[in-house]
Amino acid sequence: MTAPLFSALARSLPATIPFVGPEALERRTGVAFKARLGANESVFGPSPKVVAAMAAAAAESWAYGDPEQFALKAALASHHGLKPENITVGEGIDGLLGHLVHLATEAGDSVLTSRGAYPTFNYHVAGRGAVLDTVPYRDERPAIFEDIDALLERARETRPKLLYFANPDNPTGSFHAASEIERLIRETPEETILVLDEAYGDMAPEGVLPPVDLIRPNLVRFRTFSKAYGMAGVRVGYAFGDPGSIGQFDKVRNHFGVSRMAQAGAVAALGDQEFLRATVAGIAAARTRLSGIASAAGLQPLPSATNFVAIDCGRDAAHARAILAEILKEGVFIRMPGIAPLDRMIRVSVGREADMVLFEAALHVALQRVG
Repeated sequence: MTAPLFSALARSLPATIPFVGPEALERRTGVAFKARLGANESVFGPSPKVVAAMAAAAAESWAYGDPEQFALKAALASHHGLKPENITVGEGIDGLLGHLVHLATEAGDSVLTSRGAYPTFNYHVAGRGAVLDTVPYRDERPAIFEDIDALLERARETRPKLLYFANPDNPTGSFHAASEIERLIRETPEETILVLDEAYGDMAPEGVLPPVDLIRPNLVRFRTFSKAYGMAGVRVGYAFGDPGSIGQFDKVRNHFGVSRMAQAGAVAALGDQEFLRATVAGIAAARTRLSGIASAAGLQPLPSATNFVAIDCGRDAAHARAILAEILKEGVFIRMPGIAPLDRMIRVSVGREADMVLFEAALHVALQRVG
């Protein structure tokens, strides 16, 4: 056969994924993890009402889930004070990001983000043949922030199709005040779609998230049930914004991609805000505990509004990577960013007290070995 079976773009892409899962690491290393603190999952789990709703839906899983996700979109609209046409639902934020990149870009188009920000977005950009442009994070020890001013300056220069920004941020855990995000929204060029990732918004303190009814044609905001709601394995997220923009997702989305169980579980999760509040309080307490462990070890925990803490190891990437490797050997799964200046940090998800004890012991051993 002389003609290639796949496109030149597909053949040019590396056969990689944005994240190596803990299961793959266990298979690769032969080490069974005793604590799973590297994927920013909520070990506090979903509400019992969610589990019951999904169990009931499981018995009906011979039938497809509603392709219009009517009940879930209605519940989300009621929860946020929006209309169903303001909302689209998908297989987590990752799936929705892929749809937006598909809808908004063609090969060669410019897309702007921060250097070292959420890599799955970059993965989708590469898959469309768009050109990723980046600006560095603003490094102001002990915090590292996405640089709004630098992003806006570059956006005014290049007029990208998309500008990705996360608030609160992953992988740093940092956050900007709502007033700053509103400035970003106002000053983003009208021909650029601002991709506002609020995956950790349910954990953010008051004054971080702009009003939900702040709607612009070039603004799409993303939320998820994977984090505070404890449903990472279920895969359900949503985006909201101007109906004209949100309606574009119906042209490319997988209409049966969100299962009957996922839809039922998400509706139940929205209906148990008491459980969510208790979970967020537990996350905050565990975050304080985790920061204390880092400080006691002589490391610098970064301020965080998420369910993880980025810990500055104080030297360079090689030092942080050595600490990471030793912690993994001790059976505690964590991660670290791969791009400077973020790569002097390790990133640790919060957990239950038993998880924190395991991490504290593993960190102590790692620091003794690495020096």
